[in-house]
Amino acid sequence: MRSLDKKLLRDIWRLKMQVLAIALVIASGAALLVMALTTVQALQETTTAYYERSRFADVFADAKRVPQQVLRDIAAIPGVAVAESRIVKGAILDIADFDEPALGQVMSLPSHGPQLQNVLVVRSGRLPEPGKIDEVALSESFAEAHQLVPGDTFAAILGSQKRTLHVVGTVLSPEFVYAIAPGGMMPDDERFGLMWMDRGVLEASFDMKQAFNSVTLTLLRGADSRDVVARLNTLLGPYGGSGAYAREDQISNWFLQSEIEQQINMSRIMPTTFLAVAAFLTNMVMARLIQTERREIGLLKAFGYSNGAIGWHYAKMTLTIAVIGVVMGWALGAWLGHWNTTLYASIYRFPFLLYRPGPQAFLIAGGVSLAAALVGSLTMVMRAVRLPPAEAMLPPSPPAYSRSSAAFRMLDEPTRIILRRITRWPMRAGLTTLGLAMSIAVLVLALQWADSITYLARSVFETSQRQDATIIFGDAEHVRVETDVRHLPAVLSTEPFRSVAAEISNGNRVERQGIVGLPTNAVLSPIYDNERGVLPPAGEGLVMSSALADLLDVGIGDRVRIRVLEGRRATLDLPVIQTFETFIGTPVYMEINALNRLMGDGHVLTGVHVLLDDVQRQELLSRLKDLPGITAILFRQAALDTFFKTMGETIFIFIGFFVVFSIILSFGVSYNSIRIALSERSRELATLAVLGFSRWEISYILLGEIGLLAIASIPLGGAIGYLLSWYMASAFETELYRIPLVIQPSTFGQAALIGLASVIACAAVVRRRLDRLDLIGVLKTRE
Repeated sequence: MRSLDKKLLRDIWRLKMQVLAIALVIASGAALLVMALTTVQALQETTTAYYERSRFADVFADAKRVPQQVLRDIAAIPGVAVAESRIVKGAILDIADFDEPALGQVMSLPSHGPQLQNVLVVRSGRLPEPGKIDEVALSESFAEAHQLVPGDTFAAILGSQKRTLHVVGTVLSPEFVYAIAPGGMMPDDERFGLMWMDRGVLEASFDMKQAFNSVTLTLLRGADSRDVVARLNTLLGPYGGSGAYAREDQISNWFLQSEIEQQINMSRIMPTTFLAVAAFLTNMVMARLIQTERREIGLLKAFGYSNGAIGWHYAKMTLTIAVIGVVMGWALGAWLGHWNTTLYASIYRFPFLLYRPGPQAFLIAGGVSLAAALVGSLTMVMRAVRLPPAEAMLPPSPPAYSRSSAAFRMLDEPTRIILRRITRWPMRAGLTTLGLAMSIAVLVLALQWADSITYLARSVFETSQRQDATIIFGDAEHVRVETDVRHLPAVLSTEPFRSVAAEISNGNRVERQGIVGLPTNAVLSPIYDNERGVLPPAGEGLVMSSALADLLDVGIGDRVRIRVLEGRRATLDLPVIQTFETFIGTPVYMEINALNRLMGDGHVLTGVHVLLDDVQRQELLSRLKDLPGITAILFRQAALDTFFKTMGETIFIFIGFFVVFSIILSFGVSYNSIRIALSERSRELATLAVLGFSRWEISYILLGEIGLLAIASIPLGGAIGYLLSWYMASAFETELYRIPLVIQPSTFGQAALIGLASVIACAAVVRRRLDRLDLIGVLKTRE
């Protein structure tokens, strides 16, 4: 073995704890990168394979009632390979041992032949047999939530009849990988279930003989989906078509693709932070190592070692540390990637999971990590290479001393020693402070998610929504139905609303967005601006969310074109009266009477918000299970509970991971700083001990510096954490959700305390080493 290689191994072993600290930081960054990349790869491969095997449709459309013969015209649209009609209706479900009425969506299965598209995957039992009027297959998630298995029964209102249905199987559908109830914001498996029954049964139940109200299309390769959608809308318009849409706008697929995009954003942000600190740590260690090995470098050059050989020696040391970290990061990242993918598979319902991480993710993580470490040490390696032998043999120039100020002399001697060291090497102190600040910044970034999510939930479910429940009807009903709802048990007050499907455009910018009509004096579910509070709908104009206004590039006073997708399918030109800030969706509001006048179909509503008396709540729930004509019942408290439950399964778990990683970050910076300071100052500290300084005073001199820098890092870390949080919130912004940037003072305090605790733990470890310091041995060593 070559001499320099032996020296490398000895140096690695001598600095093993510092090497481990740096390697752990590199491993954290590499693991996060591997986790994100392998999760993205697994989700993409699983989604693609599932969609292909189940023949997931390319275009979807709904209507009121379309004669079956129209399907031939739809199939003849240029670019259409397969067209399949079906019946899709809402239903109210009465599940034993579940007080609330559950919402069901029932879909037809072909009476003759197999499904051509959106093929179901049977998870247990079988599919309903043709002609069996009471057989139903349930979505697996809903069946599991209510512990329903083949052979069980439950009641459902189909059309105007309440019937007892027999479960014959549980299934998964590619159309509902992420199943959200109409009007909901996230899955609620207890309150929303998917059902499949024989088509003949649904034709009889909903008066759809030789008719359909939903169609799905598979397109030929290379077909223009926009042209197909336009032609399909033309065909379905006379039959109450509510607007066709392509696969990318299908709600389940849209959520899934958004999640994949957020994972990609995650792979860019978090690993960068850790690897930047890893570069700083390697720079710091190599700088101190080369400074203490000046004499050795001079001797090596005097014995004929070339600049290249010496530079490669120190580069190999950096690479060795990085390789240790990369290997640990690969192992941890592969485990985290599998765990993360499994977590997503429980949220997004797949029949199988393809977690087959290829070499690409590991090579990218390894290459980026090695490059970060090399870049961090490059300056110091070049300094070692350029060091002339004669200069290297000399000890480093002592710092210049000057008389201290009067205020400085008022301090005790140990404190003055600490402050002199910081002021004489400000760059070193600044970099250490920055490293500690980054660990606090990561903590702030992780912990603030809880603040933001809580604020979002309170804003949406408590401040802007004040109703206890929302009842949605299958069709537009006359306003007299509000009186009927008001007379139901437990109903204290009601508030009507109307929702109209529409396309809103400004020039070439087109967005599909329903318009909601509200009373001028709405109080149960008013228009709520996050900054200004409640806003009333006014006049014959639109009150538009600022997110949609940005998408359409319009402002207050601008006019937009409205293409209504129901009723007379009118085309309107309306002004934007106001814009408002909201965290959820891109809603648009009008005054309900103005909306009814524009629609020209009388005084109607599509739903009612209600305020309930808890004392009679159970009686109301029982009545709702028997009322026909209702397609959805949404309870605000249930939505809030589901929101926090879902967030708890994802976001709060990730917060725990990032807290652990940030502690590793703080440990890496603080331990290396203290340990290197001990190596550099052991002779000085031993001298002070001989001169009569106590062990505690010596410890204070050594550890006081890192303590002072740790305190200085708190405000800097808070500021960097705020910037990272702002960037993360911007990167994760979608049309559906906008995470508010909210950081409570307690979050900054928690981040600071965790950061300080990790520094104190490192200081305690080094303090034990200081207690074992051999004073005589240290003083016998030469400069």
